Amino acid sequence: MKEISVSLPKWAKDLGFQQIAITDINLKQYEPYYIDWLKKGFNGSMSYLTRNSDKRLAPDKLEIGTCRVISARMNYLYQGVQPVQVLENPSNGYIARYALGRDYHKVMRTRLAKLAKKIDEATDTEGNYRAFADSAPILEKPLGEKAGLGWIGKNGLLLDKNEGSWFFLGEIYTNLPLPVSDKQSSNECGRCEACINNCPTNAILDNKQIDARKCISYMTIESRDPIPVNFRELIGNRIFGCDDCQIYCPANHPSTTTKESDFAPRHQLDSPDLLELFSWSEKTFTEKTRGSAIRRINYAQWKRNLAVALGNGKRTQQTLAALESSRDNAPDLAKEHIDWAIGRLRQKPI
Repeated sequence: MKEISVSLPKWAKDLGFQQIAITDINLKQYEPYYIDWLKKGFNGSMSYLTRNSDKRLAPDKLEIGTCRVISARMNYLYQGVQPVQVLENPSNGYIARYALGRDYHKVMRTRLAKLAKKIDEATDTEGNYRAFADSAPILEKPLGEKAGLGWIGKNGLLLDKNEGSWFFLGEIYTNLPLPVSDKQSSNECGRCEACINNCPTNAILDNKQIDARKCISYMTIESRDPIPVNFRELIGNRIFGCDDCQIYCPANHPSTTTKESDFAPRHQLDSPDLLELFSWSEKTFTEKTRGSAIRRINYAQWKRNLAVALGNGKRTQQTLAALESSRDNAPDLAKEHIDWAIGRLRQKPI
């Protein structure tokens, strides 16, 4: 087993992972935090997070026989247009950097499955393996922290001292009693509150807790309801997710980027024109987002988010005309937001 754990880093690197580590399945120290978060209702309408809590907190209940978790990370921030440049241009729409390329679920699971096969071929012991990438009831960040891939920061993300937080996490559950990684990361956040102070909607609370109901990522992706009026102006031009707590985190300066082709931006979505996106038909939306994590949302949510971003931009005859002409045929969810955007723009000087 020791030889397997020694070879793992090279195998993982050959498959495009930046780091890999092994942990046991004891998550008792994280249970009070998770249960408290749920009791406070911070998960919003994400009811799936209340289901299978026992399996999240005990990996061997999700996959019988599991005694070790192989945790892996893969960088995803692609070289190119800087996030701040997009946020500062009100005619552009900001899409969370993780969603610009190929759907990471597919990329990570495929690579992890190949890694599991490599392990299986290298051992005479009959082992069971199951690969995950944000695809089952798993507490990925606690497992990553226990394995030594970083520490959970005040923004709730896993942070590495040298690599920051622009990375995906994935896991392999196995019944092989592999040696547990001995490297543990100390919490380097200290007194820094950059993520808290720069969160547009004050969603980051004490004790590393995030109130999803105030989080832009939740409002623009997970929620299928109207965006609360008091948050619309704060959303700015963010049309799919939000990266501010990473953008301003000192651990991400300088930012670690990747050359992984699967994560290269598609259709110039790293700095897209809002009006062009708003003009997309449902068919175009479906075609342009095929194989992308953006398909997490539907067309009605897409139009809703874009309407809010346009309402937060500059008043132009072109923008007003686009909003007004699309209103009657827009999805019901988007109509209220189009009306809000039109009203807001009419209050602005030309």
